[in-house]
Amino acid sequence: MNTNYTPINTRQLCLFAAFVLPVGKLLQLPSLLTRYAGGDLLISALAGLLLEFLAFASLVVFAKRANCAPVEFLTNKWGNFAARFFCAVYAVFMLLFTALPLFDLEKFSHAAFSDTSPTFFIFTPFFFLSGYVAVNGLKGVGRSADLSPILLLIPLLGLFVFSVGQADFSRLLPVVEKPLTTTLKATWKTLPYFSSSALCLPIFGGYRYERGAEKRLLPAFGAGAFLTVLFLGVFFSLFGPLGEKEQFAVMKIGQYFPALKSIGRVDLLLVYLITILLFYYTALPSLFFTEFLAQAFGIKSKLWVSVALSVTLYLCALFLNKYYVAIHTFFSSWLPPVFLVFGTLIPMGLGVLTAKNGGGRYAFTDKPHPKKEQENAV
Repeated sequence: MNTNYTPINTRQLCLFAAFVLPVGKLLQLPSLLTRYAGGDLLISALAGLLLEFLAFASLVVFAKRANCAPVEFLTNKWGNFAARFFCAVYAVFMLLFTALPLFDLEKFSHAAFSDTSPTFFIFTPFFFLSGYVAVNGLKGVGRSADLSPILLLIPLLGLFVFSVGQADFSRLLPVVEKPLTTTLKATWKTLPYFSSSALCLPIFGGYRYERGAEKRLLPAFGAGAFLTVLFLGVFFSLFGPLGEKEQFAVMKIGQYFPALKSIGRVDLLLVYLITILLFYYTALPSLFFTEFLAQAFGIKSKLWVSVALSVTLYLCALFLNKYYVAIHTFFSSWLPPVFLVFGTLIPMGLGVLTAKNGGGRYAFTDKPHPKKEQENAV
């Protein structure tokens, strides 16, 4: 098993949590939450983000207490077979994880970049990017995180400036409009979009905990969650109940700025910057599939794995894109339990396993557990 640490530090992991993880929620999630929850979409979003936060916080606990990669931890605890089985199962999960972002991005790129009826081949360069990211390995994650504030925070704030004057925030009132069961059902149906902490699991395998890192990592995740909630609030304030028909929200919220009538759609320049990060985010599951598969079966060369995956994804996108609505329906109806288990419960379980060895209420402090102090004294 390859358990070597990769060059990703706490600062880069903070940027990843704050500005890379939220980007997957900017396309279809706002319209879906509006369809299922209406004006209570913020409550549904907060419930989903809470699940993500718990999974992320548990991984931080794991990083602090285990001081090794998840695969190495599982190997030491249950043996080599269990660790390889874990990697194989998560490789399959990464294929599922990439489906919705891939089809969302394919439709979005056609809508954003094509003035006429597009052909599928316009989207083909993505698969070269995906293959490159997969071969480049985890070391590229930290470098990409360094660029994420430029690619998300700055353009997103610009879009907020364009849209806030036209937003009617009274549409978010009353705060609780529908029964709680309806609101939580909306979270359940959109759970595939609230499982991005699963992307952090392999990243924590390449991260060496630094003293006091949780004081930066957890607020960073909170900052990303705040951006998501703010974006959803602005979206519903602009479109209200009609928002369920407004796909690809990030392209829509700035288009009604009055000055654009005379200077043109300069807001699209900001959208294009976010699109760069969207392309990278969508390619990440391909990277993690390759990493998990290589560790599961002891594959040394990842090039052919990456090539085979890119070709497979290309064929799937080519022949299945016409079933876009059916794919979304299938994921929202049948696969939320899968995403709950692999996107939330298993990452949380890793934190619990290590907390038993010295966590509990000491998990987010630098104070040693009393049992550890006794052992050291002996």
